[in-house]
Amino acid sequence: MQAVPLKTRRRWREALLALTLVASGVTAATLTVAGPASAAAGCRVSYVVANRWPGGFTANVTITNLGDAVTNWRLTWSFTAGETIAYQWNAVYTQSGADVNAVNVSYNGSLATGASTLIGFIANSSGANPMPSSFALNGVRCGGPAVPTPSPSGDPVPPLPTPSRTPTGDPAPPIPTPSRTPTGDPVPPTPSPR
Repeated sequence: MQAVPLKTRRRWREALLALTLVASGVTAATLTVAGPASAAAGCRVSYVVANRWPGGFTANVTITNLGDAVTNWRLTWSFTAGETIAYQWNAVYTQSGADVNAVNVSYNGSLATGASTLIGFIANSSGANPMPSSFALNGVRCGGPAVPTPSPSGDPVPPLPTPSRTPTGDPAPPIPTPSRTPTGDPVPPTPSPR
């Protein structure tokens, strides 16, 4: 029996690995190494309209970090009824049309996992003042809808949805270690260099 060159064995192993990955639904894109690590994001937001009057309102927003600890944060949302922020506290706000960005200030930028911070503002409004439908922390949408909390008028608080995980497919099979060549012959041992 003739020895199979090392280069040929490597190609067979690579081909077998590629076939196994394709069969299990894994693509090369999922195997690439990610760039610089960034904190996994997740959050919960409590949006409370503390006071209302004709032409305006005061809102308090509690941000709870549910992801990895962060040293700086940016909370974004969109108003839907023409609200405009006139005065702010505990964050630096910028607004372009309906879109709002609230960025931490020096004393509240660090949020450990599970930590919260309270920010707030006074806004001008004309008539309706619906709560924003979603918030994003550092560009990642907070899970589920915004969580309304009771206003001084005693509005009810709906229950929070409980996220659940469902399998999305069969688990990937283990990658076999080839012990035989594609022809069924045993893989000869690699000769040691002399």
